[in-house]
Amino acid sequence: MKIVLTGGGTAGHVMPNMALLPYLKRDFDDIIYIGSKDGIEKKICAEHGVTFYDTDTVKLRRDALFSNAAVPFRLVNCVKSAKKLLKDISPDVVFSKGGYVALPVCLAARSLKIPVVTHESDMTLGLANRITSRFAALTLTSHSSTKAKNALCVGNPIRDELFDADGAGVAKKYGLPCKKPLLLVIGGSAGSTALNDLIYSCLDSLLERYEIIHLTGKNAENIEKKGYFHKPYADDVFDLYAAAAVIISRAGANAVREISALGKRVLYIPLPKAASRGDQILNAKQAVSKGQGAMLEQENASKAKLLSALDYLFSCPPPKPSVDADANARIAGILANVVKSKTP
Repeated sequence: MKIVLTGGGTAGHVMPNMALLPYLKRDFDDIIYIGSKDGIEKKICAEHGVTFYDTDTVKLRRDALFSNAAVPFRLVNCVKSAKKLLKDISPDVVFSKGGYVALPVCLAARSLKIPVVTHESDMTLGLANRITSRFAALTLTSHSSTKAKNALCVGNPIRDELFDADGAGVAKKYGLPCKKPLLLVIGGSAGSTALNDLIYSCLDSLLERYEIIHLTGKNAENIEKKGYFHKPYADDVFDLYAAAAVIISRAGANAVREISALGKRVLYIPLPKAASRGDQILNAKQAVSKGQGAMLEQENASKAKLLSALDYLFSCPPPKPSVDADANARIAGILANVVKSKTP
């Protein structure tokens, strides 16, 4: 059997697909990824040895609504491009993790009568998944409360490597003194100017209490201080998770699931609604309601509130790990069954 994976725009739409690879290989002889020409998915697929094809994509822009008027016309050409690829590949099923990259592929699969299964990690469907769920054989969800046609709650894919990470050598690798607890700050694969600025505003106070590894994305200042290390992103983020005494993070669905699975003290500072559809706020609130960390809204964030929230986290015992260990196998099995039965 042959499967096409798709999804992109950010690593959050790509890495869950990578988590499924060992499980998909049990039933699928050929696993192929279709993504955008310049997206992060091409690099990630190369790192995981996955055959990659690029196709034309089009993205809705929240900050330039008038430019979106041409999107439907451009989407038609994108679907044609994806349709040609799918004809050549001839997969038995398409699995989408959403994002604007996935929509042309899913629409092309529909026109070719190739079964489509999509998965939503957030509590509400993103735009691509809202459209795809209307014709998908199944819409798999991480949350039982997520509303969609033919919805089935299966949990969220998590990479097995998360649980094999070793944080013992992190301090030496990053040149930290290893005399204070480690604070890990993660802004997301694209970084975060607002989150970075908040950390910079209280960096000296933080360094009195912690050693810090700060994953800044591209929006970084070149700051050199003892006990502080910054870099755009990290290939060893699971080791950093393991080493961290406390984490400050955005609240993308995958980050929340990974941090919760490890039972780490975490302060979520989700993207505000102005910068997203509000999914990160919902993710963070649900985690907090389950005792999996604390939350600070970006609009209300200040030096005093940040330091107070971290003090609160350290006054409490670490949360118990919360993980669905069977989600990967469950999703891979469903995809194989869709092909074998040609029905959900």
